[in-house]
Amino acid sequence: MMTKKFPLLLFFLLIFMYSYSQSKITIKGLITDKENYPIIYAGVGIIKKNIGTTSTEEGTFRFYVTNKELNDTLEISSIGYHTYKVLIKDFINNKNKKIILNEKTTELSEISIMTTEEYVNKAIKSLKQNTISKNHQLNILYRRWSVEDNICRFYIEHFINVIDKGPSSYMRKYSIKESRKSSEYRFVKNLQNRHAIEYMEMNNPLRQGIYMNDYTWKKVKNSSYDGEDINIIEGVDKSNLITLFIGYDTYRIYRIEITRKPPKIGKYLHAIYLYKKNKEGKLYLSYHKREWQGSARIPQNVKRLLSQKNKSIGDYMPIAFRHEAYVLALEEDKKKFDTYETTEKKDMSLYEIPYNATFWNTVSLPPKTKFYTKNSKELESLYGVPIETQFKYSNQ
Repeated sequence: MMTKKFPLLLFFLLIFMYSYSQSKITIKGLITDKENYPIIYAGVGIIKKNIGTTSTEEGTFRFYVTNKELNDTLEISSIGYHTYKVLIKDFINNKNKKIILNEKTTELSEISIMTTEEYVNKAIKSLKQNTISKNHQLNILYRRWSVEDNICRFYIEHFINVIDKGPSSYMRKYSIKESRKSSEYRFVKNLQNRHAIEYMEMNNPLRQGIYMNDYTWKKVKNSSYDGEDINIIEGVDKSNLITLFIGYDTYRIYRIEITRKPPKIGKYLHAIYLYKKNKEGKLYLSYHKREWQGSARIPQNVKRLLSQKNKSIGDYMPIAFRHEAYVLALEEDKKKFDTYETTEKKDMSLYEIPYNATFWNTVSLPPKTKFYTKNSKELESLYGVPIETQFKYSNQ
């Protein structure tokens, strides 16, 4: 009897050992400079395996690996600093999870023999060769906070798989896999006529196409990124300010910032797009953040209700959308792409997706930043209900 049971016992033991070997290991830490200031938006991860994340505005980061990655190298790159490298297993064994990056000084120099306009034009024309321009899948954690009368009144979060072709082209399709939202305390309930991730694409000046002659271009600073000197160039037209962070030799565009101010339809927008390298050195989106501010007419029934507390209320209420998108994973093998469904064009809050508590408890979420906490506390203060409780009961 013992000899018959032993192979079965060994089988289950091997299954357990295999499962254990594949278990997730949390990699988290803090990135600062020598003056102890946090370094934001740093690229963090294992480049050769396309695993990683982006540091938050507090300089913190978190992502998962398995035992297969213990002998791989963790790389941290940020504009203006030397790239930091350490073995994953050494980082895990080190009790101090604080990483200090050394600043790289670069002298301000001319842009070779080209004018600034020619240099920007060269970078834009090199987009296809410098980025992943074939179909690739991005697993994106997309967040949106709805603000009314200067307080956050609704929050929604989607986990989305996107088929993209990089900034030289457009997203091919996307599928919303998971969703969770807070309780809703909005008055005017401003809705977007399509998913917010489409506006992320539409507001990217590289995808829109930059009309060079509309802008006045000037070089404002030199810096560096991952061993390459970069030029920081600003372009200004009547209502837009675009800032491009361009590799001196490769013409790679590592970062884009755009600010759109009134009087253009009376609305304000500020957006940031960050790109990092894959194992072949091609760039792909790693992080996005934007804030849109405007105003909305207050419905009469809401106005009557609010006027009981504030007699001076006008016809319009200030509103805003705050957005944040983290790319949690990159997949370039088409055989491993997810299945895709037709995604309707409607506001994020109108998708009916069952709440999966197990997913949200196990997915590699970024650290809770001051920004995230501030918005959550504003929501919690309205009725005194913790955000986690809101997730539990608002998604039934």
